[in-house]
Amino acid sequence: MKKIGVLTSGGDAPGMNAAVRAVVRKGIYHDLEVYGIYGGYAGLISGNIKKLELGSVGDIIHRGGTVLYSARCEEFKTKEGQQKGIEQLKKLGIEGLVVIGGDGSYMGAKKLTEQGFPCVGVPGTIDNDIPGTEFTIGFDTALNTVIDAIDKIRDTATSHERTFIIEVMGRDAGDIALWAGLAGGAETILVPEENFSMDDICDRLKKGSERGKKHSIIIVAEGVGSGVEISQKIKELTNYDTRVSVLGHMQRGGSPTASDRVLASRLGARAVELLIEGRGGRAVGIVKNELVDYDIIEALETKKHEIDMGMLKLSKELSI
Repeated sequence: MKKIGVLTSGGDAPGMNAAVRAVVRKGIYHDLEVYGIYGGYAGLISGNIKKLELGSVGDIIHRGGTVLYSARCEEFKTKEGQQKGIEQLKKLGIEGLVVIGGDGSYMGAKKLTEQGFPCVGVPGTIDNDIPGTEFTIGFDTALNTVIDAIDKIRDTATSHERTFIIEVMGRDAGDIALWAGLAGGAETILVPEENFSMDDICDRLKKGSERGKKHSIIIVAEGVGSGVEISQKIKELTNYDTRVSVLGHMQRGGSPTASDRVLASRLGARAVELLIEGRGGRAVGIVKNELVDYDIIEALETKKHEIDMGMLKLSKELSI
C-alpha cells in the first residue's frame, strides 16, 4: 500500500484533529502518501481531496473541531453514491481509507468495505456510543465541559435555592449524563438506558427539602426527552421552582483534553498500521487501556453499546 486517505464525518468531536495528525504523520513515517478528504463523504463524492504533508497537520493537535470539516451526505447512503466515492479514490491511486467518526460514519466505511475498498474506523464522537471500545475520541473533553457547567450552575442554584435541570447531549446514549452526573454530584441522573418515574424524582426532591436541602441538580440525557418538559412535570407535581439549562453544541467544542489527545494519537496511528498490514474492514478501540481492533461489519450488526449500570446505582446511593 502506497497511498491512503483520511476523512472525518458526522458530528465533530474534540480530538479529531489529533487523530488526523496521527494518521498523516504515521503514514508519512512509513513512506506512504496521505490524502485528506475535505467535507466527509460529500467531499469524497465531489473529489475534494488533497495530498497532505507533515506541515499540513502542524499546530492542530490542540484544536477542537476538524480541519478536514464534516458534512452529512444522503447521496452516500446509496450504492451509486458509494461507487462515485470509490472512483474518486481510484483516480488518485488511494488504496485504503481511515474514517474518523461515529456510527453513521462507520456505516459508510462498512459499505465501502463490503464493496472491496479497505477502510478502518476510528471512533470519534462525544456520545461514547461506539460498540467495541470503552471510550471514543471527544468524550472526555465533552464530559469536562459539562462538569464545568454543572459546577457553575450549582453556584447559582445554591444562591437562589432552586432545582436546576441540565440537559446534555449523547443522542440515544446516556454516558455523558451518567459520568458528568456522578462527577458533578447530581441528585438525579436520567438516561435512556433506564426507565424512570416522575413520582420517584419528585419524592427524592421532597425528601431532600424535608432534611433542609436548598437546591438540587437533575441531569437529563437528550435521549430521555426534553429538560423543559420534565421541568414542567415537576412543577405540576410539586410546585417547586425549577430552571432549565440546555448545554447544546458547546459540548462539542473546545480544546481536547490530554486524555483525548493521547487516545486520538494512539487510535489514529493504529488505524494506519492495520492498513499497512492489509487488514481493512476493521475498527480500532481501547479496552482496559489496551488498543484493540475488530471487524467493523460484525460490530455494527451484532454489538450494542451499553452503559455501566453499576455507576448509575452508585450515583443514587451517593445522592441520598
